Amino acid sequence: MEAAIIDPAWNGRAIAATADEQGWFITHILLTHSHFDHVGGLAELKTEVNAPIYIHPEAVEMLQLATMSAALYQIHIPAPPPPDMMLSDDEVLRIGNLELRVLYTPGHAPGHVSFYLPQHGVVFDGDVLFQEGIGRTDLPGGDHKLLMRTIQEKLMTLPDETHVLSGHGPATTIGNERQWNPFLR
Repeated sequence: MEAAIIDPAWNGRAIAATADEQGWFITHILLTHSHFDHVGGLAELKTEVNAPIYIHPEAVEMLQLATMSAALYQIHIPAPPPPDMMLSDDEVLRIGNLELRVLYTPGHAPGHVSFYLPQHGVVFDGDVLFQEGIGRTDLPGGDHKLLMRTIQEKLMTLPDETHVLSGHGPATTIGNERQWNPFLR
């Protein structure tokens, strides 16, 4: 069964081993953005499965700096390999019988994208919107006004029942965030 890995944060070998145990064939490595805590396992995973890496063009420069960025926090990650494919807003990716729509969702990081599966009511939004929180904008390339516009124009337009699976913390829904997220009031 074809599968995609979104943001291989750590231990790419373990990700590949788990996929193999489950009978999944990884055909895509998808990056919402290229902060080091989302690409720390990318080099190992690429070596293990040799699937193409998909990224937005505006995120490439930060990907090239990921090892140096991690070192600022005394974290070592292997140098990420270069991407294979460039993503664009509203592009549709087909993985097995799934269709993922790419949403350009900048503000937290340059070239940030989210992956929306309308037929399943799920959005993988990286670090844009969290349960009753939003992505930080104090890191290089962050832009609070842009992030808030992105959330309003790209995520709050999705149906309320859409499940939001972010890069950190518990799952939520668009409706829950519309009602309870203090940043959206």
